[in-house]
Amino acid sequence: MAALPEPVSQDKPLTAPPLIPATGRPYRPVVTLNGWTLPWRMNNGIKEFHLVAEPVVREMAPGFVAHLWGYNGQSPGPTIEVVEGDRVRIFVTNRLPEHTSVHWHGQRLPNGMDGVTGLTQPAIKPGKTFMYEFVARRPGTFMYHPHADEMTQMAMGMMGFWVTHPKAPHPLIDDVDRDFVFLLNAYDIEPGSYTPKIMTMLDFNLWTFNSRVFPGIDSLNVRLGDKVRIRAGNLTMTNHPLHLHGHEFSVTGTDGGPVPRSARWPEVTTDVAVGQMRQIEFTADEEGDWAFHCHKSHHTMNAMGHNVPTMIGVDHRGVASQIAKLVPDYMVMGERGMADMAEMQMPLPDNTIPMMTGTGPFGSVEMGGMFTTLKVRRDQKPNDYKDPGWFKHPAGTVASEYQGAGAGTAPSAPDSASATSKPAVEVQIRKPRHSGHHGH
Repeated sequence: MAALPEPVSQDKPLTAPPLIPATGRPYRPVVTLNGWTLPWRMNNGIKEFHLVAEPVVREMAPGFVAHLWGYNGQSPGPTIEVVEGDRVRIFVTNRLPEHTSVHWHGQRLPNGMDGVTGLTQPAIKPGKTFMYEFVARRPGTFMYHPHADEMTQMAMGMMGFWVTHPKAPHPLIDDVDRDFVFLLNAYDIEPGSYTPKIMTMLDFNLWTFNSRVFPGIDSLNVRLGDKVRIRAGNLTMTNHPLHLHGHEFSVTGTDGGPVPRSARWPEVTTDVAVGQMRQIEFTADEEGDWAFHCHKSHHTMNAMGHNVPTMIGVDHRGVASQIAKLVPDYMVMGERGMADMAEMQMPLPDNTIPMMTGTGPFGSVEMGGMFTTLKVRRDQKPNDYKDPGWFKHPAGTVASEYQGAGAGTAPSAPDSASATSKPAVEVQIRKPRHSGHHGH
């Protein structure tokens, strides 16, 4: 037991089942959305983990991968779960091309274990292993990330989740049936490329739950009547108002600890600012497939372009036929809104995902980025996290076309033809030869 713990790695971007603790104090484990929990070993009463900082390839959605930096084969790194009062020892091996460190965001610990390069510790050089050791002093939800060349390393995806469970029943921490965790992270990856741009300050084009974009994000699958907890940490450059459909929730915790019951109120949206964690709880008492997403509309899109003009109401069919003679790749788009983008099967640069995508039981969902679904089913078994498929709505409970008196009467418009007609010109679309030089 004097040697380093064997590092455990994971390269599949699926939601792993909860890791039931085989050693140490018992606890009810969490489920990491499109992620997993890091195993440990017990060594003379100390819970030992091994994190490996390294380049990783993360599948952000089927057919779209990114070359990131992370831990133990993935970005974000694996979730670390411990119990209040545990003495924890974390070995951190650096396989990056530059030095690094790990800051245990929100933890109470000795100053020299806080992980700030140059201030509280020397940097972990490439090829070296450092040891952090401290007692998990308070229960709650935390994060870990580098405090060395932070702009680069966090832009490349280096971050992870940490949960400290209470050692005994806690007056402010309720038992729940499902406990989900994920990190909010953002990237600027040009269409056709694989590596994030690390100097971006504002114009990110990929907004993710655990480095996954919709439709690559797994759904949150629960049983009707379950008490559900969702913990989300924000390590992007902006805030994210997380919105849940069909239910009300309470914010029951932050990275500062449990929220007093007198300070809680019902919400359907809560804002998660930069560097914050928010823990929400609700009873899943409405069956169906309920959307759960960031309410900033640009954050539910993929591979966005930032210089796309608004063409709504502009009839440029005649001009398009002339332009197409000179620019065969030219196409008419956006004059009736952007929903057509979700239906167009135009070729994209390699390793690029459409801006608006995802298909539901009634057609295109027209979403991307920070979007997923809460699937509530009465026949979902306890502790079963498998996707139950699409909800089967009872007869008469789906919005549908009105067939009564006055149905089919079109509203008058000054130029309804140009507003409703599809472009008359057929344009051939060619895949760019140098995809990295084209916008999307």
